[in-house]
Amino acid sequence: MNDQGAGRLSETWRGLGYLLGSLCTAALAVLALPVLAVPAAARAWASWHRRRADRLLRSARSGAVRVGPWRVLGWLCTCVVTSVAFGLVVVLCAGNAVTTAVTVPLWWALPAGTPAGGFAAGVPLTGWGTALTLGTAQAVAFAALTYWLVPPLARLHARTCLAVLSPSTAERLAQRVETLTETRAEAMNAHGAELRRIERDLHDGTQARLVALVMRLGVARELLDDDPQLVAGLLAEAHENAEEAMTELRAVIRTIHPPILADRGLAGALTALAARSAIDTTLDLEDLEDLDAHGTAPAAVEAVAYHTIAEALTNAAKHSRATRSTVRVARDGDRLAIEVTDDGIGGADETLGTGIAGIRHRVLALDGTVRLHSPAGGPTTITVSLPCGS
Repeated sequence: MNDQGAGRLSETWRGLGYLLGSLCTAALAVLALPVLAVPAAARAWASWHRRRADRLLRSARSGAVRVGPWRVLGWLCTCVVTSVAFGLVVVLCAGNAVTTAVTVPLWWALPAGTPAGGFAAGVPLTGWGTALTLGTAQAVAFAALTYWLVPPLARLHARTCLAVLSPSTAERLAQRVETLTETRAEAMNAHGAELRRIERDLHDGTQARLVALVMRLGVARELLDDDPQLVAGLLAEAHENAEEAMTELRAVIRTIHPPILADRGLAGALTALAARSAIDTTLDLEDLEDLDAHGTAPAAVEAVAYHTIAEALTNAAKHSRATRSTVRVARDGDRLAIEVTDDGIGGADETLGTGIAGIRHRVLALDGTVRLHSPAGGPTTITVSLPCGS
């Protein structure tokens, strides 16, 4: 069997499981109708079905159902009707194929003159020739029907489920406004936290060193005529303090907006970032070096992209036990696509404070999207899409 045939057979098995499962859930929905009359329960039930449809179609996982109760009720009726109709077709085709394959070898145990069923209904089974000929023909016919009908029926059922549960234009607009309101609030909170962090770093680090520098210079001025040797030592210490303060100040500035972005652009900044990474990092920047052909990305987008990749590489080195990482950045129309993959142990969870929540807050503040795929055992992939205008 070639790859195409194997893929079709796999789709048939997946479709069989999906449609038979839908038939069972339709019966369960009818029995649990009083429970599903509660909007919260109905939405949870609909969300589960939408995830099943997403898995069958291998599409991106949908979030929770957020349409109105009447839409959910309409979906419930549609789901029951289509599940029963498509499920009975599956039972008819696959069931007859299996039943025929099982009963043909046992025809001799049936009462004499028992008529065949299925396509050959009414023909008496009088010998091995009749049983094998009719049985094989029916088994092949029903198996062929199952092979060709089940995958498209399953996809049609899944697409119907997604279509009925998809929000209308007004609902999508309302959800968009709600999402933007939440992300803007999170962005303001993150901005406030960032300002407090910068103030703390300046107060505890740079300011303390500058105070020490001023004190040493003051002492040196007082002792300039009395003890030149001690003054020389104080000046040396003051020089060291000044260099340390400058280093800390540069570090603080880099967390606000890395100067290298203005000097070398995003491609150059990422090249330098990969060179400084604690793990071996491969860059795939595609056409990013020639942004003039597409229009330069806004400074805010470049800053978020830089910080996102820096945080992802830091996470890979500190938490994922990775030895290699790959960074892909490319323009995709009016969006900037970023993908960071590492060969670590996986199992990343943004609720555990690994920096992924910070990435999400930065990206959502610009109306971008973040997807994390990190199964146990790895690899971990962070995919980010940022709007950057046309």
